[in-house]
Amino acid sequence: MPQAARSSNMVRFDVYEVDLRAEELYKAGRKIKLQVQPFHVLAMLLEQPGEVLTREELRNRLWPADTFVDFDHSLNTAIKKLRQALGDDKKKPRFVETLPKRGYRFIGTVKQAAAPRTAASVTSAAPPSKASKDSAWVGRVAKLRGEEGHPFAWVCADDATARERQKLDAASDDVGLSLLIAAQKLLLLPEGTPLRVLEVEETLGRCQGRILEGEHYSKTALVPLSLLAEAPELNAARKPRKWNLGK
Repeated sequence: MPQAARSSNMVRFDVYEVDLRAEELYKAGRKIKLQVQPFHVLAMLLEQPGEVLTREELRNRLWPADTFVDFDHSLNTAIKKLRQALGDDKKKPRFVETLPKRGYRFIGTVKQAAAPRTAASVTSAAPPSKASKDSAWVGRVAKLRGEEGHPFAWVCADDATARERQKLDAASDDVGLSLLIAAQKLLLLPEGTPLRVLEVEETLGRCQGRILEGEHYSKTALVPLSLLAEAPELNAARKPRKWNLGK
């Protein structure tokens, strides 16, 4: 039950994942620092994506009548910080659209995080055709997408490194990140690097993959699912392995 509750509180859009319960925002697996009020605005927008959230609704829910605050300034600041966290542009929005004198609307494509499989679902042995899209990656070769528009991506060698990286990112600790890189726990991979997907962690939005090319060949790493790209040409080239077992 606790796992199911966690899943229902996870929302994804584009390369972002929002943990509504923990009030945390992640981008491609990396925690993004976002203050309380901007996060609450985002949570409200995600409740009804595509619909207008009026400024009056925001006032009533975020700043009760007995709260003394410069509402217009506070809301404008919250929206500005939210857009900065999402890398959004007010003039050409991808996520938060402004409707002058009315309010705001979330225009991105929202999807609920996949619910974890229960013991009953495992026992029922659902056919492969009903498997989730994320689980279907297991055993396949994927290509790495660039991170944040760059021709490369940083990936973590293990779970401990992933947790440490989140703390360092939140604290803007570049020295700590440099130490992870020097220890080869945080790996830089060029866009297009082929990866063999070994395991998928759907609730965390990531997979464990083996690097099949380049400086870190044969190493395993944790890769956000949002950074996986289809590689049909690599999978088509795969041939069944023949074992010579003798007579």
